[in-house]
Amino acid sequence: MTEKNHSASLVQQRALLKQEYEFERETFRRETATMGVGRKVKRGDCWFPAFAGRSYYNSLARLVVEVTRTEDLDIEHNFEPGRPLCFFEQDATGGLSYLPFTATVSYAEADRMVVELPDAAALAALERAERLGVQLGFDETTYRLMFAALDTVIAARDDRTAYLRDVIHGPLPARKGAPQPVSLPWLNRTQELAVSEVLRAHDVAVVHGPPGTGKTTTLVEAVYEVLRRESQVLVCAQSNMAVDWISEKLVDRGIPVLRISNPTRVNDKMLSFTYERRFEAHPDYPQLWAIRRTIRQLYATPRRGRGEAFHQKIARLRDRAAELELRIRQQLFDATRVVASTLAGAANPLLAGQRFHTLFIDEAAQALEAACWVAMTRADRVVLAGDHRQLPPTIKCVEAARGGLARTLMEQVAEHRPETVTLLNVQYRMNETLMRFSSDWFYGGRVVAAPEVRHRGILDYDTPLTWVDTEGDADHGGEEFVGESYGRINRAEAEQTVRLLTDYVERIGRDRLLDERIDFGVISPYKAQVQYLRRLIRREAVLKPFRELISVNTVDGFQGQERDVVIISLVRANARGEIGFLSDLRRMNVAMTRARMKLFILGDAATLSHHAFYRKLHDYALKLAQGESDNYLIHNND
Repeated sequence: MTEKNHSASLVQQRALLKQEYEFERETFRRETATMGVGRKVKRGDCWFPAFAGRSYYNSLARLVVEVTRTEDLDIEHNFEPGRPLCFFEQDATGGLSYLPFTATVSYAEADRMVVELPDAAALAALERAERLGVQLGFDETTYRLMFAALDTVIAARDDRTAYLRDVIHGPLPARKGAPQPVSLPWLNRTQELAVSEVLRAHDVAVVHGPPGTGKTTTLVEAVYEVLRRESQVLVCAQSNMAVDWISEKLVDRGIPVLRISNPTRVNDKMLSFTYERRFEAHPDYPQLWAIRRTIRQLYATPRRGRGEAFHQKIARLRDRAAELELRIRQQLFDATRVVASTLAGAANPLLAGQRFHTLFIDEAAQALEAACWVAMTRADRVVLAGDHRQLPPTIKCVEAARGGLARTLMEQVAEHRPETVTLLNVQYRMNETLMRFSSDWFYGGRVVAAPEVRHRGILDYDTPLTWVDTEGDADHGGEEFVGESYGRINRAEAEQTVRLLTDYVERIGRDRLLDERIDFGVISPYKAQVQYLRRLIRREAVLKPFRELISVNTVDGFQGQERDVVIISLVRANARGEIGFLSDLRRMNVAMTRARMKLFILGDAATLSHHAFYRKLHDYALKLAQGESDNYLIHNND
């Protein structure tokens, strides 16, 4: 195989990425022109009405404004740090006019976000606007970074990037050093082995963590052990939420973390570790702030008074500010052991010129290969952690997904270099009955329940997994289509879900629920069903005392979480046996494995049993109900 052929699959990836980019850009253009504001709000892509409040310069001298919403608070939004925004005004006839600038999310909460503006003129336009709205813009930046990363990797010759490329896509071996045994009594045998394999890997290592197997715990220990041998590492993940999660665990382990970019789910602990907050807390910062304020005040003077002395003074102040900023930045990086960012955030100018021996990518199975390369071009070796049997990357163009864009770097390494993979095979979340189906179908039966959780349960003589056949179809109380990308709804099944939730709460008992803090997760793959379920639960008086113990969300929203009791509403019910994206079984694997002790699945068995997975799952639930599951064989027939 020639060196050129080693890059052939990356050239194909680039073409597929371009296809996805053009599809998403055209979809955004069309929807911006034709989709009503109400629909955008329901999809979580828009706030209307929105209110622009306090504005100020943040610690990096960037002009920001606080934007809030007061309506549709039960709709989960898609605003995240780094995502582009556009603002609009709505006139009396409902027509929209977009303000002539693009802004960026700096920080986001449920009903408030801080938005970075390009200049003071943008702030003035916001302050003049009436009936203001804000919506997600098209994210050109991330695509540009991914294209640039792929071009760099394809063109690489005789360096570490080229070597990593040819390990993953070519014939070069994934090298290992001598065994590095570690003694970590708080880990199990396969977790210890995973840490050991990370230490001895020269090029790539994979930590494959099925649900509940302690992947994050293992990854934190691997980072800790690597830092006993190296001065600094880079830790990345696809989403801000995933970066925040691993960062918090590293902080808990006593490891200094510098978080590049603001967390999505900001709390006091993580705020103190963000670059902005650390920069602001530096002893030299007040001096830098005073210089920047003086510059702004000088520019506020009339232009008539700006002579040569004015420009010389500005130049001196800017040079001094640049010197201070560089010194603060260097000291912050020198003092940290872990630099943490999203994959795209690894291209942040703050990291210009930085090189890391080891890069850890958490939730690697949810990231496009191109996004991984954005960070990997900064590293000598990479550790991939995640589970390619759970949620895949989000791809909107069906043709690009079918062409192979959905095939992640982690999947390729696991298949092409299986010797680099360590499977964590003891799970600590689910009782044995709940775990068994997922273990057999997705992991070849290799995942086992830890002894301490094997027989856990809530009610005596209760079957851990129950399938409730909702027996609906399109002619009598079945699914309804409510819009592209927003999904489907099954009102009768939603009402049955709430009745089941209420009944189970009453069976457990109010006092026990509150004393033991038994929590519930209500999951549906469809946003429309989730929002309808939230409305029904909010109106149910019996559930009012327990609302803080009940979470309702999509499968994606529950990734990485767990609950004592999980109820899944599958929605699909039609005479044709069509199940849409429920056929992506990785999503169902996530939904099923959130439960610790009890799982209810509500779905129309006649519709879903057209698919072998759901037919086998339904049969397994029936066997459990009949007490005949001990010898039931679960095989992945796909």
